[in-house]
Amino acid sequence: MNNLAAFVPPPPQAPLGAETSSQPPINMPSTSTGPVLSSVQKSTKSSHKRVLDMSLPGPEQINTEHAHILANKWMNASKLAELVKTQGLVYKKGKFSAIEEQQLKNAIEAFKVSRGLTDDHILEIIFQKNEKGKDNTFWSEITASIPQRPIIAVYHHVRRAFHPKKQQGKWMPEEDNMLKQAVADLGQQWEKVSEIVGRMSSDCRDRYRNHIANRDVRVTGPWSREEEEELTRIVTEMTVSQGKDFDNDVFWGIVSDKMNNRRGRQQCRIKWTDSLSKTVKNEGQKPRWSPQDAYILVHKVDSLKVRDDTEIDWKTLPDSDWNLWSAHSLQRRWLTMKRSIKGYEDMTHQEIMDILRVKKAHVPPVSSTRRRKVTSAASVDDQDGLIDPGLNAGSTFQTPEAGSSEGGQDKDADGSLEECEI
Repeated sequence: MNNLAAFVPPPPQAPLGAETSSQPPINMPSTSTGPVLSSVQKSTKSSHKRVLDMSLPGPEQINTEHAHILANKWMNASKLAELVKTQGLVYKKGKFSAIEEQQLKNAIEAFKVSRGLTDDHILEIIFQKNEKGKDNTFWSEITASIPQRPIIAVYHHVRRAFHPKKQQGKWMPEEDNMLKQAVADLGQQWEKVSEIVGRMSSDCRDRYRNHIANRDVRVTGPWSREEEEELTRIVTEMTVSQGKDFDNDVFWGIVSDKMNNRRGRQQCRIKWTDSLSKTVKNEGQKPRWSPQDAYILVHKVDSLKVRDDTEIDWKTLPDSDWNLWSAHSLQRRWLTMKRSIKGYEDMTHQEIMDILRVKKAHVPPVSSTRRRKVTSAASVDDQDGLIDPGLNAGSTFQTPEAGSSEGGQDKDADGSLEECEI
């Protein structure tokens, strides 16, 4: 079993003569979060109440010089990528963990209290309309509380988390019509569209891309065998044929375009990652989740030494000998095992891990049951189905590298990202 990093590739030899040190324990206030912090929306319906032990150190090693750069320099994605290549910069991407959310809340509260500010003052700082008037001290201090996040990522995340239009519920038909007209009038200027529609700019963008654009040609319901073969061909041509990873290096907007937009970007992504990818890797056979898989998953998660399972980058778990399951599949399997424990809602991750470690203490015997050949997919809707049985990806599939793409996010050709559950 590989010794896997939880979030990012293992730090290279420290460049610039910088020393590395373990992340210091959290010693910021953790109880008094005030009305502003308590007003932040909780996570989605698929999540649950979490018990966090904030006293535990994180699993990552922190390069203090890199942490200073990330907290003080406003860099776009291309500049960050350049520093990764030239200076070995290590930073986190993807969804913020529950631990990071709490660290940010604590840091914001500490900033407010230390300067005698009110909740309204904090909101004014967060939503400063003049980009050049940003309070760099505020953003640098709170970014320093989560040392491997770039300041630009923290800036956008906090503004989304505190946004007054956040999570307004199901989109109504009249809102869809308003959104469609706003885009027709303004183009994809999402901030301006947001003002007209009354939703967050990112919500407007995602709603339009995933549900409004090309609605007149969009197909819903079961995927046909021909569609699955077409999707498999497109993804492999864009990735394997170019030496890329066909689980993590896919631009789903382009894939949807190549399917003439009959299937949307989300439909293509879910169909591939949850269904076709594992069948391709298994030479046309549909793999079945086994007790051996459950044993491996538990011990891989245990080896990460994370404080909460939201810190896990699920794409880092596969290795060359265990790579059939997508990040989404692994996360769902983990949640199923976790939720099988009575009272898991009131347990820390460490307590849950202690129980599962005992349950999966012994390697289960290998089943002699043969895996059945996939023969039809005509009536399957985003489930396991048939792909080209002649396609053998076993020799060319590359296991994901940590940090190779945004965990839990939908990557498009323009570099924009949608936050989504995986």
